[in-house]
Amino acid sequence: MSSFVLKIIGIISMLIDHIGFVFYDTLPLRIIGRLAFPIFAFQSVIGFEHTSNKKKHFLKLFLFGLISQIPFSLLYIITKQPMMINVMFTILLGLLSIYTFETFENKINGFIAVFLISIIGEALRVDYGLFGILTIFFFYYFKESKVKSCVAFSLLFILRFILYIIYVDTIDYLFILLATLAALIPICLYNNKEGRKSKYLFYVFYPLHMIILYLIYLFK
Repeated sequence: MSSFVLKIIGIISMLIDHIGFVFYDTLPLRIIGRLAFPIFAFQSVIGFEHTSNKKKHFLKLFLFGLISQIPFSLLYIITKQPMMINVMFTILLGLLSIYTFETFENKINGFIAVFLISIIGEALRVDYGLFGILTIFFFYYFKESKVKSCVAFSLLFILRFILYIIYVDTIDYLFILLATLAALIPICLYNNKEGRKSKYLFYVFYPLHMIILYLIYLFK
């Protein structure tokens, strides 16, 4: 499975999730949408590893994050949900944690820096918060072993599930957890090939589809 196919799966999953978020708020659509973030987190590490200009990559994420925040906020306003910061900034902080980690010779200090960046992301209320940032970092740190990557990701989201049900106590989240873990199937089928060129596919589709959903909501 090429990088392009993974992106298409992620995009379709995200679109279904956001349709459910804006129009129906039904569990099945939100469950399907849980495939998206792990795939994009994995893809962000691949892209970061292959980029020749890290700072330019950070700037691109920041600018698209700013652009995306407007339609992202509009969707949260019409659904009357507590405001958050969109996933572009989650990815930005996740990649920043990798970049920061690599600057430390002492890996303990590097891990501390990664955790602090994750805490900052949680405090800023970026989408997926601390767990999203750590997901990106773990995909990087265990990149040489798909088994270790899958185990680390699974343990991270099982912990998230446990913490969630302590406060919410709902069986629905179990299905969300299983759907999130199911994203490991296409990730593990990745064949290290790029496939069709699609450098800006996610960057453009992310804000564009939210604008379209917002307009449909207004004129339905």
